[in-house]
Amino acid sequence: MKLDGEQGMAAAGGGSRPYSAAVQAAGLAGFLLASLLVAALGGLASAANVTGWYAAADKAPWSPPNGVFGPVWTILYAAMALAAWLVWRQRADGTRQAMVVYGIQLALNLAWTPAFFALYPALGTAALWLGLAIILALIAAVTVTVLHFGPINRMAGLLLLPYISWLVFAASLNWWAAVHN
Repeated sequence: MKLDGEQGMAAAGGGSRPYSAAVQAAGLAGFLLASLLVAALGGLASAANVTGWYAAADKAPWSPPNGVFGPVWTILYAAMALAAWLVWRQRADGTRQAMVVYGIQLALNLAWTPAFFALYPALGTAALWLGLAIILALIAAVTVTVLHFGPINRMAGLLLLPYISWLVFAASLNWWAAVHN
């Protein structure tokens, strides 16, 4: 019985050979670096505001303590990078399109934090509604990413399901903030 990744390699067909171990390691490092970059830029956009306006904001009763967000996002960014790497290394039909939709969701992920946190002091509640629109688009984009990843590498698709769940939860927090602030 072949592992999921081996099936994808065989499905790539057309004489396509697997990447060397060094190229695969570099690819994984690249996907981890991209996730780290998005996380770091998001951190810069939110750092001053989490202790600023957001500390005094009316938050949803189900909002977890601020200390929960960092560890959860760290796990989710690592899972996203691993999922993308699992698909990328398959070299299967549809991989290029899957990487495009992955990039779109990553860009939307990057856009949400500045919209929600950094724009609030300038735009007020409009920034929170903009954040909600972005996170809803992000949920759709990650769902499309799962639909592209799953057929190429099942584990990659499954790795993104907790991300979708967290985004739905985060969207509920965003909605509350937009309505009540």
